[in-house]
Amino acid sequence: MDEDLKRRMIEAGRILEQAGQGDWTRGHLSVRVPGAADRFYMKASKIGLEEMTLDNIITVGLDGEKIEGEHGRHNEVFIHSELLRARPDVNAVVHTHAPHAVSFSALGKPLQAIGHPGAIFAEGLPVFSETTELITTSERGRAVAAALGAHGAMLLQNHGLVTAAPTIEQAVYLALSLENACMMQLWVEAAGGAKALGKPDDIKAKRKHMFREEMFKATFAYLVRRLTRG
Repeated sequence: MDEDLKRRMIEAGRILEQAGQGDWTRGHLSVRVPGAADRFYMKASKIGLEEMTLDNIITVGLDGEKIEGEHGRHNEVFIHSELLRARPDVNAVVHTHAPHAVSFSALGKPLQAIGHPGAIFAEGLPVFSETTELITTSERGRAVAAALGAHGAMLLQNHGLVTAAPTIEQAVYLALSLENACMMQLWVEAAGGAKALGKPDDIKAKRKHMFREEMFKATFAYLVRRLTRG
């Protein structure tokens, strides 16, 4: 089972990199080890998201210290360890420096439900603005977890995005959707800002359709198939 989970991590990394969220070697993701709530698998440092293999994925504890693996851990491991510590319902965490998300966060504006992706976050998108520096301490990791609260996605001011979900499929889906939502709003802002948004009931219905387990799995499966097509 753990090997299958690591293979999904490998697929997730390739999907995120293909979507433009790789930022060379600086993006990372993690998945809680099944049956061991106090440890998680994580992409190692100094490799790209698309370079993960069964041999270079490391195991880390909730204290942020590496338990197994020959490769190093990311300095921002505390995003993962403290979110997983604070949220027993979360099993997967993604952090990337998605360019549209970073750019949008600099506007200091709320995300609007301009299209399907934006509707997913219509119930609120937290923004962590305590610092724009890297999250390299457990204290900062706890602050990020507190800012996220019960949500599944957030922006780090001038830094990137974080998603947290029960499955890697959902965490990736949220990361891709948030980047697309930020991109759409940047386009609209460049044209003078949104003048027409959907009715609140329409947005709520759209979110309900877009935020489903079936949607997470189907989207991830499609993206895996697209990887095989090159």
